[in-house]
Amino acid sequence: MNDETEHRNWWIETDFDDIAWLHFDKAKSSTNVLSAEVLEELNQLLEDIDRESPRGLVVLSDKPNGFIAGADVTEFTSITDRDTALQLIRRGQEVIDRLANLSFPTVSLIHGFCLGGGLELALACRYRVARDDSGTRLGLPEVRLGIHPGFGGSVRLPRLIGGLAAMDLMLSGRTVSSYQARKLGIVDKIVPDRHLRAAACALILEPPPKHRPKWWAGLTNAAPARKLASVFLRKKVAERAPAEHYPAPYALIDLWENHFDGPLTMLRKEAESVAGLITGPAAQNLVRTFLLQERLKGLGKKTDQVVEHVHVVGAGIMGGDIAAWCAVQGLRVTLQDREPKYIAPAIQRAHALFRRRFKISREVQAAMDRLMPDHKGVGISQADVVIEAIFEDRDAKRALYREIEPRLKPGAWLATNTSSIPLEELTEDMEQPERLVGLHFFNPVAKMQLVEIVKSIVSSDAVVKHALAFARRIDRLPLPVRSSPGFLVNRALMPYLLEAVILESEGIPAPVIDKAARQFGMPMGPVELADTVGLDICLHVAEILGSQLGTEIPERLRSLVAAGQLGRKSGSGFYKYKKGKPVRIKVEKDYHPPDYLTDRLILPLLNATVACVREGVVETPDFADAGMIYGTGFAPFLGGPIHYIQDEGADRLHDKMKHLEAAY
Repeated sequence: MNDETEHRNWWIETDFDDIAWLHFDKAKSSTNVLSAEVLEELNQLLEDIDRESPRGLVVLSDKPNGFIAGADVTEFTSITDRDTALQLIRRGQEVIDRLANLSFPTVSLIHGFCLGGGLELALACRYRVARDDSGTRLGLPEVRLGIHPGFGGSVRLPRLIGGLAAMDLMLSGRTVSSYQARKLGIVDKIVPDRHLRAAACALILEPPPKHRPKWWAGLTNAAPARKLASVFLRKKVAERAPAEHYPAPYALIDLWENHFDGPLTMLRKEAESVAGLITGPAAQNLVRTFLLQERLKGLGKKTDQVVEHVHVVGAGIMGGDIAAWCAVQGLRVTLQDREPKYIAPAIQRAHALFRRRFKISREVQAAMDRLMPDHKGVGISQADVVIEAIFEDRDAKRALYREIEPRLKPGAWLATNTSSIPLEELTEDMEQPERLVGLHFFNPVAKMQLVEIVKSIVSSDAVVKHALAFARRIDRLPLPVRSSPGFLVNRALMPYLLEAVILESEGIPAPVIDKAARQFGMPMGPVELADTVGLDICLHVAEILGSQLGTEIPERLRSLVAAGQLGRKSGSGFYKYKKGKPVRIKVEKDYHPPDYLTDRLILPLLNATVACVREGVVETPDFADAGMIYGTGFAPFLGGPIHYIQDEGADRLHDKMKHLEAAY
């Protein structure tokens, strides 16, 4: 029988075994998220279900893409004070507690994503059944939004799987597959899609004992163990997330260490902690960063072109890794270079990537089968997309296009991975220049989410739309930019890198420069970044940009390249390298960096970003912020360069620049 009351987001059916099935289908949304309205409606339904007292309850999603993606992040932006936040969080806890306190067996039926508040709701059920496939992912990624679980997740997960395993999952924000979740003890059963309902029924009709962590995992929750583990966890977190920038993981460690012994107290403290975090600047800016990411995803709407085959020309680091990533995403890929010996290293790197990405040997082999060496370029005529990723030389690229264009099949388009050359300089010999668009990936391809979609004055709108959709097809964030020297990311990044080289040549130690950048919030210092990219590549790009933007190139950079000191790949650059890691340069203990150091590094980057907005290289300031966060790692907790300028005050920063201009 069906529930007779009208609800916008939930509906109930009761089967012949007296099992209630509570379906979540958020109105006017493609994804299930927990909003205030959704939680209030759930509370009313749980009240009714409790009163009816069925044999059991199964909570499931009617959305094909997943169970519940978490809380409605858009509601976070309207919370302005701690008291309001606390009230909302406590209300959410009350609703989830109502589910946890039901007297009969409860099961959450999980497919697709089960994240954040979605997993917290699932943890409140007595049992969890997950679909056994690669698309099912579970996790508590709240730290990435500058908060930690607030609907009881920090209380329930350690009790379910042990303290250390739970803290690792919450502090990293990572997601796990259904298989990994079963191994950890988060889910009780993993079954194929066709057996989900039967597995849920079995748990209710013959309920087994509730899962408990193994004895040694449970011991990690004991007070002495928590105290010792917390010291280790703080040190581990500090390696990647300084407390002054990212307070959430430290607050979570404090919560577990100090309050785990009293569940009700911990639940209250959890709410208070999240309420304080969510109204702070770090969380507000990280939420902004998340919403910018969602906007970029929304740009890649599906088109009438179905991409099944990609051909990549150039099997160097970038080209080979682009080809490998496309194969990871299920596409058929042909990879071309002058001779098979130039393709072989790319295939080896691809195999290493596939082994990391896929845990099952048959999936690794399937990916290898999708990636085909093709030194003769047979795949050009069969490909839906041809990506050129050869060295950064205008004449070489133009000569290649003269060879490729006549072989493209109807409807196919050509993309260049150029990092700095305006497309108008590459299309002069093309018969159909409107078919060329830029797909500028960043290194390492498998980790960097951003792809700049570069449009020239003649690129067709249809091809640009295809490129945006293709970026989403391969799980990347598309950022539309206008063809211009360096586009957005390299245009803004190069002054930052060159200023670091100048500072080093003035006698400021490289580790001091890098430390200043990391303290500001950059993921890697500019000197180490230049070494990682390759000093020869930095010089080449700087020369291209310099010829068009009037940028001066430091002699120090030229001399290192001339001496063959190219950075990490040659074993030495600004740093010396052993086994790919920089050898520590000793800095005198009494050395004090100049007060202006951070400003001299960061202000050129801010200035160039503003120029890109003013000149229309990017459509909006928000897109500039998104591009710099996801393309350079610009401090996410600051919300992006333009947002940072607004927070700091444009006039104040401009005065600093005028002062530095006069002095340097």
